[in-house]
Amino acid sequence: MRFSDQFLDDIRARLPVSHVVGRKVALKKAGREFKGLSPFKVEKTPSFFVNDQKGFYHCFASGEHGDIFKFVMKMEGLTFPEAVERLAGEAGVPMPREPVRDEQREDERARLYAVMEAAAVFFRQTLSAASGMEARRYLDKRGLSGDIIARFRLGCAPNSKSALREHLAKAGFTAEEMIAAGLLISGEDIPVAYDRFRHRVMFPITDLKGRVIAFGGRALDPDAPAKYLNSPETPLFHKGAILFNAANARGPAHERGRVIAVEGYMDVIALAQAGFVECVAPLGTALTEDQARLLWRMAPEPILCFDGDGAGRKAAFRAVDTVLPHLEPGRSVSFAFLPDGLDPDDLVRRHGPEAMEDALGAVRSLADVLWDREWSAGDWSTPERRARLESGLRALVARIEHPTVRHHYERDMRDRLFRAWRSSTPRIGAARAGAARAGAGGAQSGLGSRGKARGEGRFAASVAIPPQAGSSLKSSALVAGLASAPPREALLVGMLIDHPWLVEEHAEEVAALPLTSPGLGELRDALLAAQSGGVALDSRALRSQLSEIGLGKVLALVERVAVHGCDRFARPDAERAEVEAGWRHTLALHVGQIGLRHSLDAAERAWHEDGSEDSFARIRELQGELARMSSADDTASETESDGPV
Repeated sequence: MRFSDQFLDDIRARLPVSHVVGRKVALKKAGREFKGLSPFKVEKTPSFFVNDQKGFYHCFASGEHGDIFKFVMKMEGLTFPEAVERLAGEAGVPMPREPVRDEQREDERARLYAVMEAAAVFFRQTLSAASGMEARRYLDKRGLSGDIIARFRLGCAPNSKSALREHLAKAGFTAEEMIAAGLLISGEDIPVAYDRFRHRVMFPITDLKGRVIAFGGRALDPDAPAKYLNSPETPLFHKGAILFNAANARGPAHERGRVIAVEGYMDVIALAQAGFVECVAPLGTALTEDQARLLWRMAPEPILCFDGDGAGRKAAFRAVDTVLPHLEPGRSVSFAFLPDGLDPDDLVRRHGPEAMEDALGAVRSLADVLWDREWSAGDWSTPERRARLESGLRALVARIEHPTVRHHYERDMRDRLFRAWRSSTPRIGAARAGAARAGAGGAQSGLGSRGKARGEGRFAASVAIPPQAGSSLKSSALVAGLASAPPREALLVGMLIDHPWLVEEHAEEVAALPLTSPGLGELRDALLAAQSGGVALDSRALRSQLSEIGLGKVLALVERVAVHGCDRFARPDAERAEVEAGWRHTLALHVGQIGLRHSLDAAERAWHEDGSEDSFARIRELQGELARMSSADDTASETESDGPV
């Protein structure tokens, strides 16, 4: 549901940010703010600040920024409505009434939750009874303790077609409700509906609120046709949208910054007993898109853990196709393959938790697994076959929806192809390799200039590795970003130094200011840190403090580049209103220029893909706009060199 601004503001007014954040972060008073170690990144020096007056937190180490709702979402993996409900209860603010719903439908769902809970209690009682002896022996053989059995509410379905039905009927539930919940099997050719789960160890499956919505059953009879049996799809349960143990795992996952997805119930339970409480599992199916999104709510890079055998690798390869379109900056998956074809349960029982931790420490990236899958799928010893590999990789990478992530995957795959072709050239034969080099006119890629002129695909074009910088160049001021800087960026940072009040008044805009110069970015961060200290500094004291921490060269760069005589608003003696207006105008121009550069990157990618005149015209148009903006910067720089206006 949607929440009004007044309702959210009421919660914010009753819960200071420091109160909510202080449950997770040890905060110390620092002037008008609080500071502490970042909860988002390991660090030794505090870079995390909380401002109750302005109602936000900001982490300079990770760039995270937000209010109490975002903090709870980030730290506990909740959705926005869940975070609102949690904080509203804490603040004593009653939740708004939801729109009138179909009361009959709501009552039916409530009855389904109730019958599933009653079934879970029945299975737990059966496990403790004489009829549960075989199930208890099985769980003991698997090495499960009484505590872990109780934590996961494991149970036993008796070897009877009517035991559960009769028990639930005595509790007041109808056969129709049991059928709707997936507990009974019925049909036109079945006179009396009977228990779905019989003679099995039972694993309750819960939703994110911990309510039982389904069951998984492991057969105790070795001749049973299905070793594992799950509940069918019901109004409560959609197996492709939930993960086993998600409710219990998401809290620890956020605390540890890690979530591990394994293949089965017993893997999750065995790992939880070994201390890996942040584990989940799909429900008898390959990983789905909904399950991947649920994993990303728990951690930015979930670990998909598979057995090291052929079946495990096939499952990993299927997962690649599932998650590839949905990658975003900072959001991916990694893969852990277990040794000797062992599953997690076997690994921790035979070799202990340390062996599992070692496997998790050797994770492989999604790009690595994607490349291995495609490279191992064929023989690439001829030009035609190599072209097929390049075409296939290009099609796969094109499925990535986020343009920046797609761009980096394109570059990564080009580099891998270059290294692969270079290392395989001697095996093609010396004569053919020499002829290829001669025909290429010296081009390492083996493509003529005519092919490159039309931009025949990001992969098929030149894939030469860029030259490496020498040690003298690496240590030079140019590479360090201190020799020059974009004039407009230097102007903006120079204004912050000459008018420190801008940093306080526009802290959020300053923190989000896009800077291409590393030196200026470091200076901006130091300005924000100085302002967060709570001590009002004038420009002279601020310069002295920045010089003392080693930023004197960057200050000199700003003064050299950003002295715009024509920009009266940037002068140290300019009126406050004039400075404010000049800051907003210059910032808008800068952000606009950055946007044009992003648009130009997108236009170039479009031209590489289709080679059309429209795409080329768009590139020239954007280049012209950028040139005009750069010319304005150059003109301003030349004006100040002629003397003050």
